[in-house]
Amino acid sequence: MPSELIIAAAQIEQWVGDVAGNVQRMLAAAVEARDQHAAQLVVFPELSLIGYPPDDLLLRSGLPSAVSAGVEELCAKLQGIHAVVGLPEFADGRIYNSAYVIGEGRVLARYRKQCLPNYGVFDEQRHYSAGDQVCVVDIAGCRLGITICEDIWFAAPAAQAAAAGAQLLLNINASPFDTSKRARRRQMLQQRVAEIGLPVVYVNCVGGQDELLFDGDSMAVNADGSEAFQAPALQEGVWPVRYAEGRLSGRLAAQPPATELIYDALVLALRDYVDRNGFPGALVGLSGGIDSALVLALAVDALGAERVWAVTMPSRYTAQMSVDDAAAEAEALGCRFDNISIEPSFAAFNDSLQALFAGREADLTEENLQSRCRGALLMALSNKFGHMVLATGNKSEMGVGYATLYGDMCGGFAPLKDVYKTVVFELARFRNSRSPVIPERVISRPPSAELRDDQKDSDSLPDYTVLDALLEAYVERQSSIQELIDQGHPPELVQRVAALVRRSEYKRRQAAPGPKITPRAFGRDRRYPITAVYGDL
Repeated sequence: MPSELIIAAAQIEQWVGDVAGNVQRMLAAAVEARDQHAAQLVVFPELSLIGYPPDDLLLRSGLPSAVSAGVEELCAKLQGIHAVVGLPEFADGRIYNSAYVIGEGRVLARYRKQCLPNYGVFDEQRHYSAGDQVCVVDIAGCRLGITICEDIWFAAPAAQAAAAGAQLLLNINASPFDTSKRARRRQMLQQRVAEIGLPVVYVNCVGGQDELLFDGDSMAVNADGSEAFQAPALQEGVWPVRYAEGRLSGRLAAQPPATELIYDALVLALRDYVDRNGFPGALVGLSGGIDSALVLALAVDALGAERVWAVTMPSRYTAQMSVDDAAAEAEALGCRFDNISIEPSFAAFNDSLQALFAGREADLTEENLQSRCRGALLMALSNKFGHMVLATGNKSEMGVGYATLYGDMCGGFAPLKDVYKTVVFELARFRNSRSPVIPERVISRPPSAELRDDQKDSDSLPDYTVLDALLEAYVERQSSIQELIDQGHPPELVQRVAALVRRSEYKRRQAAPGPKITPRAFGRDRRYPITAVYGDL
């Protein structure tokens, strides 16, 4: 056993498809690990060479040669340090989710992921074949077992490495964030080390990738279950983990409170989506309500005030205090603010439709028309100036369809798509604890779409505390209608909310992507048919 081994946990962002760029990021991290931390080994996340998840990019005919070139460059340029690198391995007409141990100018060892997740956001069996071989490699006199992500959630791969003589287990990950994930990861690692009697180093990537958000949360656990290392959540970096006399030790970063973690996760997801897709900035339709107020704060915190443009678009039904509050928040945040009335466009549409609508009372049609006027204006500004429109709807609204297609659902990214309305209020108050930018009455006044006189959300929906509890059970836990009734919820309310969820599936299918923060979001990990009959389930 060596007197000491310094392992560098490289909790880095990896851009999907950018093999050449990812190689440069890994080389820079390796230099930092070697020169600043005296590390003999740097460990990178799962599929770090290509980014996660690559999905059907794996089918591109040019990818195998790009991956090979990336491996060759790493072999040639990694000097004075070894590295564990994740990559797709193309061999024998198959694709494997693999880890290479690189050092001394060559590939020293290979491991192929054995447990391929095929649930929730994962569908790895679509592309990858499973490996069946253990990998234990000697680095600086220490025998290291290698596993990849899902492998550590099952007993067999770790047990195989221990049986093959590993003294320490390394697990590389692309594990997406949700609010329950840290506790589940730690519990799982403690169970695994209790089974195999070896310490484990768990390295995860960080950053936003479409609907997924990776929180880092890299950690290490000793064989006795004690916490040995904890990287800061949501931060890119390279952190040393010392292995000596059979035990690990390193930095123990504090876990932020849940609301702070969610807020900063949304900021990171928004920043990465806008920046990685090459937009100069973001546009927010600022209504004076709490959802758009929170989205504006997130956008400014993510991109900087100079890259964010807020536009209020009042109608005859918009309260003056809504306009005033919108202006006050934009001023507090220091971003551009414009006021564009929708009355001329709304009137023009009404005039065009007057003959066809003759004899019919105003109803939801006219309400939706106002929302679509606003969506058209925002998209026009986006087309002309290049900024991406941020949709402001939350998970409660998406759940029951309380949103207008081609209206307030317009946008390229929806930061609150997986955030319940009750959590929106919590996040707004948290943001104001950092600096008071959202006017208090935006938070305290009853929510309203302001599409007709004296309108309130409560006219159409149950109280959000009730609605969110029902949605969390029906959508995330997939509780049946009867189970919800048995729990004491009024049968008529349960049936109504469930029907709204079912009928809104077509809307959600057309909604902008947004970051997943709950165990089951609307998107990759909830795939329901639009056309289906399951009202009694």
